[in-house]
Amino acid sequence: MSETASPARLLDVIEKDILPLTKGGVSGGAKVFGAALLRKSDLSLVIAGTNNETENPLWHGEVHTLKQFYEMPERPETKDLIFLSTHEPCTMCMSAITWAGFDNYYYFYSHEDSRDAFAIPHDLKIMKELYGLEPGGYRRQNAFWKSFYIGDLVAATPDADRASLEEQTARIKREYDRLSGIYQDSKSGNSIPLN
Repeated sequence: MSETASPARLLDVIEKDILPLTKGGVSGGAKVFGAALLRKSDLSLVIAGTNNETENPLWHGEVHTLKQFYEMPERPETKDLIFLSTHEPCTMCMSAITWAGFDNYYYFYSHEDSRDAFAIPHDLKIMKELYGLEPGGYRRQNAFWKSFYIGDLVAATPDADRASLEEQTARIKREYDRLSGIYQDSKSGNSIPLN
């Protein structure tokens, strides 16, 4: 595998594996965040998951996916896996990814997108209040892991392949916009501390 994963495969996993789970989660009152783990060797899916904060406020998409991964009777080593997140992980999720031993994560939406497009500003507020960090202020490459914004990978794709990736990106965004509207309309009825 090259240093970065194929944006085409990452988008496929978001659209075909994570989004269907997220639809179910949102219908139950959960936020729109999800994650998946893929093998570095062949980009095959190990597990996909979604937010389950209505059961436990700590079950963010990334953490709940890790919980389910560690409940598997047999699982690959995290050093052999790619961590894919629909939204740039919050500080709790970044820590969980780090503690689990991943050396990477990929994300589709940024913290700013979570704040601006999804009306979920908590990640940026927590980083500002706890650590004094402005948006983008943490090290996206550090001693533990490298993170990759899928939008950058799509933009770096050769022209011949980029148009189909941009079309898929737009299709995924339309579905997340729809799900976000459902979540926003129903969130007053759930008991998640940080709606």
